[in-house]
Amino acid sequence: MTAETIVEGFAQSYGQARDKFLAAAEAAGAELHAQRHPLRGVQGEELAMDAGRLGAADAQALLIVSSACHGVEGFCGSGIQVALLRDADLLRAAAQAGVALLFVHGLNPWGFSWWRRTTQENVDLNRNFVDFHVPLPVNDDYLKLARALVPASWPPPPEAEQTIADFIARHGMKAFQGAVSRGQHDDPQGLFYAGQGPTWSHVAWRHLLQDHGRRCNRLALIDLHTGLGESGHGERIFAARDEAAALARARAWWGDAVTSIYDGSSSSARLSGMIFEAIYEECPQAQYTGIALEYGTLPLAEVMLALRADQWLENHPEAGAAQRASLKRATRDAFYTDTPAWKQRVVEQAREAARQAVRGLAA
Repeated sequence: MTAETIVEGFAQSYGQARDKFLAAAEAAGAELHAQRHPLRGVQGEELAMDAGRLGAADAQALLIVSSACHGVEGFCGSGIQVALLRDADLLRAAAQAGVALLFVHGLNPWGFSWWRRTTQENVDLNRNFVDFHVPLPVNDDYLKLARALVPASWPPPPEAEQTIADFIARHGMKAFQGAVSRGQHDDPQGLFYAGQGPTWSHVAWRHLLQDHGRRCNRLALIDLHTGLGESGHGERIFAARDEAAALARARAWWGDAVTSIYDGSSSSARLSGMIFEAIYEECPQAQYTGIALEYGTLPLAEVMLALRADQWLENHPEAGAAQRASLKRATRDAFYTDTPAWKQRVVEQAREAARQAVRGLAA
């Protein structure tokens, strides 16, 4: 696969990305499925959680590669999926090993189209898989910071920045990251809102797992993300419950560099309500192994500032056109580095991870 072919697989809009994905899936001979979203995209386009499957319906091993859990991060994930669908060696190896491949394009298609990290409900999908039948936890540290994180005006006033600086000085940057990003259920117009119930994407993901994940006895997930870490580096973050056997299996497949939110080795804070929870619940017969492949873009402080600005913009539809365009572009830049070198680097790492997953599932 040439550098030009890799770069050509990336897109500049959700509609373009969806067209490229569907064309690549069809060319690879994938069986296509779509769950259509009730809303339309920024250009009036249809939105859908699309899936392309290669391999027998009753295959005993299944690898899922998913994109756009966090909407705007789909620019990276979609381009990678197109590259993998065009990777004849990967497809051949999976077929020979009896490993079915399921490419899930646009877990959160609304956020992808509208350049938001959240769903249309302003929910962080990767915090939304919690038990809504019991009292939801309260993130007290977040609530102390909420009005400073998303102030009434933008750019943020000095007193808002001082509140944040004081928290970091007292507790440290890691504690600040955890307080903000681990999720919260009490501020629906704030950051990392985990919701009061399942989102459309939550329900659609469960339907997909029911349709495709209940016949296998071994299931793996590579969930594609951006925004944390060194630019272009794909951190392999353990994406499963805190179980020693599952972590050992992930490190045997993907290497000792696999990090974990449970032991503090990951650039991510410790989270709850992640999408892999649905795999345990919908596919209980399968031995599950998974990672999030998290690619760095900009320094964390810049990514956080872009998230804060985007939430402020969502809360202030009266913002002028020039400010809106500037802040939306900053959001996309925080989660997608639109350069050939970055694209080639992220694809190379994803190809390696996919091959390793196929070998692990086949063993």
